[in-house]
Amino acid sequence: MSITIRDPLWDTIRLDDAAAAIVDSPAFQRLRYIRQLGLAHLVYPGATHTRFDHALGVYHLARRALAVLRERNALAPIAEADCAAIPFAALLHDIGHYPYSHALEELEPDRIPGDHESVAALFLRDPAVTAALAGVAPNAVASIDALIRGRSDNPLQGLVSGSLDLDKIEYLKRDARFCGVPYGEVDVDRLLHGLLLAKDPETGQLEVGVHEKGVAALESLLFAKYQMFRNVYWHHAVRAATVMYKRIVDDALASGLLDARELLGQTDEGVLYLIGERAARATEPMARRVGELVAGLRHRQLPKRASEVVAAELAPPAALWLASDNPLKRRVEERLAAELELGEGNAYLDFPEKSLMFALNLLLRRRSGEVLRLGPGGHAGLIGLPRIADELYRSARVLRLFTAGARRTVLPAALARLAASSAEEMAAALDRSEPLL
Repeated sequence: MSITIRDPLWDTIRLDDAAAAIVDSPAFQRLRYIRQLGLAHLVYPGATHTRFDHALGVYHLARRALAVLRERNALAPIAEADCAAIPFAALLHDIGHYPYSHALEELEPDRIPGDHESVAALFLRDPAVTAALAGVAPNAVASIDALIRGRSDNPLQGLVSGSLDLDKIEYLKRDARFCGVPYGEVDVDRLLHGLLLAKDPETGQLEVGVHEKGVAALESLLFAKYQMFRNVYWHHAVRAATVMYKRIVDDALASGLLDARELLGQTDEGVLYLIGERAARATEPMARRVGELVAGLRHRQLPKRASEVVAAELAPPAALWLASDNPLKRRVEERLAAELELGEGNAYLDFPEKSLMFALNLLLRRRSGEVLRLGPGGHAGLIGLPRIADELYRSARVLRLFTAGARRTVLPAALARLAASSAEEMAAALDRSEPLL
């Protein structure tokens, strides 16, 4: 017996009884209210699809991938419990996501209880989820938790977390469809039919790999990822909304409006409502500013670009302190706000980081039968994109200064000079009250 769901991307998705029970659980239903692309709908109005839709799609692809491998008798050496866990790890891989998807994982690590993969363990213990998984395989909860974290010794781990995992294939296709852009095209059928299990030449361990005939489709996946980061995920207005949301949550935590544990299990609208309601009753200046930011985000009153520099134009290595939210970066932002006469809290520096954007680490079987490992450098005559990964990454990545309250213009050269300073140099300049621009 199965339940059928109509999906705009994959047409028909069938859930078995255990999957249907998980989908009906409160822990999974929460994903209906977490947008897949966070605040991207403020730029691409169609991007209101959710983690719920995406999780169903990854489950569907996992079942298709297993069917392809089973047809070739490739799963014969794999324990049935290991095979059974894969679709459910695919279904549950995003169960721990925070409101507005990945944004909060850019905050300082001690600000939140952990990344969404580690937080997933809390939701896997939901009674409805645990009960549904009880009939899937022995120790299914622990097995799925390890798969989600990428720490499993299951030979099929690569389908859940790896260079060719089904999550990437699904989100690129779905995100492009709902944003209405042509950048996320991936040859899914070719990739799935190129999947195989091969022994690592060094360790002899079985793992997921790809046949040489699937290399062109693999290149399409990597390039689609680059195009989506450049044009959608790191679009300037998407990042403006993201830095504003991060500031809201960070200041809500700092001012006591919110406890970090309250972020667990929240939804997009739920967390903004909670913060906004508490801010409206507060009297402290920081808390009141948080309330104003919440109202501004709801009305799409986003900070504007004052300056931007493509990472490729920055002198390497660009300052590491800019890539994450930290006290030094916040001090610099406040100094910039003062120099630009913007008022407290009205400057935002943004330098998003995704160093593993083009990570490639998987086995490839050549037509001759030879098995080799494709790494970041690719392999002569087989795959060229990873060899130019650094250049593509640096052309997609942009350092930006956003300002709120009033539009300001800052010369890119001044922003580049800021990025050239080490953390120690910047801290010293702040202590001496030197102008930054």
